[in-house]
Amino acid sequence: MSIKVKWLNKVKWDEYGLVPVIAQELGSNDVLMFAWMNRDALERTVELGEAVYWSRSRKKLWHKGEESGHTQKVHDIRLDCDEDVVLLKVEQTGNIACHTGRHSCFFQKFEGTVGDGEWVSVDPVLVDPASIYK
Repeated sequence: MSIKVKWLNKVKWDEYGLVPVIAQELGSNDVLMFAWMNRDALERTVELGEAVYWSRSRKKLWHKGEESGHTQKVHDIRLDCDEDVVLLKVEQTGNIACHTGRHSCFFQKFEGTVGDGEWVSVDPVLVDPASIYK
């Protein structure tokens, strides 16, 4: 094993070789999105200085913004106390992290009670997704 990737061994990867990742906006501290990384994705993130995730649906590396142009410049990478969750502090290009055209993927808020609750969209669509993904 090369010295340059030895630090990857500290991460507790799940049975599929993945670790959950939270992308948090530098400055505002807004949680922008949740994704997964494998070893290659985390190593590429460090090399590029931009977020690279593992797409479980596509089964391949996914450089955030490769289609939309909404990249995430990584300023800080942290590992939680259990060493099984990664936090990225990012600068979000274009102010849009979500494929729905919103600032954050966490735009649905629960309102109501257990017996009479619903999920309500509380953040606006900033850009029509049809204009982003062609």
